[in-house]
Amino acid sequence: MVQRRSQRFQFDTLEIDRDASQPLHRQLESQLREAIRSGRLRPGEKLPSTRGLCNQLQIARNTVAAAYEQLLAEGYLEAEIGSGTRVSQQLPEQTAPSSVAKKPSPKTSRRGLAKRAEEVDRYADWAPRTITTPLPFRPHTPAIDQFPRDIWQRLADRRIRRLPRLTYLGVDPAGYPPLRSAIAAYLGASRGVACSAEQIIVTSGVQQGLELIARLLLDPGDSFWLEQPGYSPAWHAFTAHGAVGVPVPVDEQGIDVAAGERLCPRPKLAYVTPSVQWPAAVTMSLPRRMQLLEWAEQSDAWIIEDDYVGEFRFAARPQQALAAIDPHGSVIYLGTFSKVLFPGMRLGYLVVPEPLVRAFATSRWLADRHSPVFEQATLTDFIEEGHFARHLRRMRKLYAARQAAMFTALETSFGSAMEFQRNEAGLHVVAKASDSRQNRRLQRAADEAGVEYHLVDQYSASAGKTPGMILGFAAFNEQQIAEAAQAWADRFFA
Repeated sequence: MVQRRSQRFQFDTLEIDRDASQPLHRQLESQLREAIRSGRLRPGEKLPSTRGLCNQLQIARNTVAAAYEQLLAEGYLEAEIGSGTRVSQQLPEQTAPSSVAKKPSPKTSRRGLAKRAEEVDRYADWAPRTITTPLPFRPHTPAIDQFPRDIWQRLADRRIRRLPRLTYLGVDPAGYPPLRSAIAAYLGASRGVACSAEQIIVTSGVQQGLELIARLLLDPGDSFWLEQPGYSPAWHAFTAHGAVGVPVPVDEQGIDVAAGERLCPRPKLAYVTPSVQWPAAVTMSLPRRMQLLEWAEQSDAWIIEDDYVGEFRFAARPQQALAAIDPHGSVIYLGTFSKVLFPGMRLGYLVVPEPLVRAFATSRWLADRHSPVFEQATLTDFIEEGHFARHLRRMRKLYAARQAAMFTALETSFGSAMEFQRNEAGLHVVAKASDSRQNRRLQRAADEAGVEYHLVDQYSASAGKTPGMILGFAAFNEQQIAEAAQAWADRFFA
């Protein structure tokens, strides 16, 4: 008797939990990966189209597309024009060399990851494996279509012809000296930060700056303050080095210093985003800034100021940085070009007190020697020839208009069903409903409409207790903003 072939996989049995903290595309991705590994989804079996699966599961099409793209990148799926997406005939585990695939005996092998890797692995889901086109209202995304690529191309072409031959061998680990001078001059004029070029450490974005800070300023067991809710990747970088995080609440004036002193009076450092708090988008008041600086001096603690979008204040002139009014040398300042120019640049910088320069430059050398010389030299010309300042002025005007369009669209589409703060700075808005049930409805409607967002809860140490959705507007024009808000509202009120 011929054995009947097993029944095809039933995709409508996949479970999507909209109340879980894990993003929907990660849930779908992990379930499909497990089904392939277990053999329930067989090699060569065809998957539904993104449109078909999103209809079956009642989720957004871009959620399905993101899961498919990740599994394609990992080798679990393959796609051909005209034949759709299928399970790969040869899975990644099958193509691995046998010497790697063979499991070592736990009694004899000492190979393996260090204990710290267990801490790092907790944050694996935060690291994106694929880059997708942003949809309204993805946060953290500038208007890359407005970047003057023609000017950058011209500068890059000129630089590749004129870059001194010696720089092909490398540069100072702290950064290309002319770029450090250009950054110091810009900070003095625009952000009020008086510093020398020698105090500038060029990094591969803010995240590498946080990694250097964790390595050099925090020993295992040291405590640190971080705003609650706050920028979780800073928490990740510090706790991965064995430090102990203390979430400190934020109010309308910024981090609550008095609450921090009650929770942990003498941490090694405090990480803050005073110009535009992430994610609450409040600006730290001057009295609160002075209180924080005084506390740092009395407690012998460092303040880490992340000024990620301090240039984008729309109602008035950008405020001076915290480092500009620091009389004690307690502030280490972080800046980035990834948010103000384009994320793929991966160039940022630290401003460190002079006694720390040697240690930070040496640690930068140990990490990866230095950032690419060519990009540093091109950016130097972009700044020194005035293109950077002109681009910032243009973007400040554009983002102000897009922020106003966002406020109008949300108010017009949702009325009193949605609450949001009309902040005067930053590139995002935090929105929420009146109660937890309505908040869940907002999230479901956004998923169904294909609206991208981050949950405030993702950046909170108290999971499930901090309502709100973070909505970015910088990358989208007024029409895209209005249409996305209306599509979202249509599903919310349906």
